[in-house]
Amino acid sequence: MPAAPDHRRWLFAVGFTWMTPHVPDAGAFYAYVHQGLGRRAGLGTAAVALLSYVLLTVSMTCYLGVQAGNLLALWTGIELPCWLIPALMIAVVGVLAHRRIDLSAAVLGVVLVLEMLAVLAIDLGVLASGRELTPVPFRPAEALSGAPGLGLLFAFLGFFGFEATAVFRHEARDPLRTIPRATYVAVLLIGVLYTVSSWLVISGLGAEDALDAAAASPDSVVVGLAGDVVAPIMRDVTQVLVVTSMFACMLGFHNIVSRYLFTLGRRGVLPAALGQVHPVHRAPSRASLAVTAITAVIVLASALAQLDPVVEIYTWYSGLGAIGVIAMMALTALAVLRFGGRRGSGDRSAPGVRSAPGAARGSGGRRAGAFTLAATGLGGLGLFVVLGISLANFPLMVGGTVAAIVCAALLVGAFVLGAVAGPTRSTGAPEDGDAGAEMTVGETTADDEATVGGADEGPGLTTDGRRR
Repeated sequence: MPAAPDHRRWLFAVGFTWMTPHVPDAGAFYAYVHQGLGRRAGLGTAAVALLSYVLLTVSMTCYLGVQAGNLLALWTGIELPCWLIPALMIAVVGVLAHRRIDLSAAVLGVVLVLEMLAVLAIDLGVLASGRELTPVPFRPAEALSGAPGLGLLFAFLGFFGFEATAVFRHEARDPLRTIPRATYVAVLLIGVLYTVSSWLVISGLGAEDALDAAAASPDSVVVGLAGDVVAPIMRDVTQVLVVTSMFACMLGFHNIVSRYLFTLGRRGVLPAALGQVHPVHRAPSRASLAVTAITAVIVLASALAQLDPVVEIYTWYSGLGAIGVIAMMALTALAVLRFGGRRGSGDRSAPGVRSAPGAARGSGGRRAGAFTLAATGLGGLGLFVVLGISLANFPLMVGGTVAAIVCAALLVGAFVLGAVAGPTRSTGAPEDGDAGAEMTVGETTADDEATVGGADEGPGLTTDGRRR
């Protein structure tokens, strides 16, 4: 069944964007849960976030190595060692992420535009081919056939990263306006594009033959269709774009993990060095270097364990990472409900802290409205249902109940470790929600506003991590 514009994400986005003015941190889920459910729950969520996004980064790295290796062998006949391409990609991503976000954004923007053009070309090719547009994929019975939990899991995986609108808030010129707008656009664009394109791909392959074709050649079924309905050269173009899309995912997840480490470093949860800004690039470069090292170590360990890069590393790691992100979304929905429901008409933030300038513009300084609370509640309920179904079907993905229990224990252990081992209070910059904070959220001192090294060319992070 096509990946319809997920109503759970729309409902979740309502509360997520409402809470944006009250969360000045770049920690996204961590910051939202901290604000709504308390510091311990926030630190546990941060640990789950780090584990989940690192696993997603590693899964994309290994899958990228396979796809790029296949493409190189097809074009040149050269077969490189299976570990060499992932090593090169880790190095390239590390260099891009070490510099300011503008460079990564430019690379991701070019890749995104090319991918969308290719998808639209395939869609138009199917329509122009005169093939029957079947309604079969939209039948509820199709959605409930097979292992629906795994289908939901990978459908959610296709949406991951939309919360990056909040992760990069310090590098946005106007986060109170940009984050809600970008969040809704991302959910709408991804949902509509996936729905229409997956339906047309199934129609292009034929409703009766699509499943067999995908099972026989899962990594090239769309590539073959592109060559059939557009032009033979489109096969090569699509193969290249599969590789670049994996690279874009890898770069995006790397940057998200870097911002989490950066925020936790600033808050004194992790070593303060991770919260420092590069004096020239004005980016969280030390945090990025740490992510590069962690990714390299896990890829190396997985290779030494002789795990299959697609069947095991990509499937297991991305599946576990997906469950972690769904769990964080569900906790975030609870956090929004608690935070939005307890605010009085005169309350502007958590106890003891004033809201950021512009918060009143974003939410009026009032408790969340009935629509926001209802939408968030329904979205959170749906997320918990999806989480339960995904966990029930997870043994099918990892090859057994024991492996599934071990994977689930890793997530639970990460949450508990983060909640228990984290400091009781921040030792770094004051957080919104920390009682006794000395600096109004959203305000900065004179030293904070001075960029490191005195450079003032173009936008970038200041010493406290805010965008200039």
